[in-house]
Amino acid sequence: MDRIEQIKTFLKDTPNDAFLNYALATEYVALGDDNQALTIFLKLVNDQPNYFATYYHIGKLYERVGEEVKAESAYKKGLEVTKRLGEKHANGELRGAFEELTF
Repeated sequence: MDRIEQIKTFLKDTPNDAFLNYALATEYVALGDDNQALTIFLKLVNDQPNYFATYYHIGKLYERVGEEVKAESAYKKGLEVTKRLGEKHANGELRGAFEELTF
């Protein structure tokens, strides 16, 4: 069984598990299935907005497909969330990605 199928099996028991959904999205990114990854990342952002790891990866995905405005928006939202949650390391990574994109 490949990783995607394993993750989907785990998700049957806990469909709202943020980490499992995030892991599934990153597997789709690795396969180059941007549409499937984006669908999962967007669901995470909407359903579990405090799962801050999503913002960096959705931003990078948007950058890769040429959606710089959406990438910038994702980074900004992630910066807000990580600041509010006191997640300094993640905030620094998001700030770096944001600055690389906008400067």
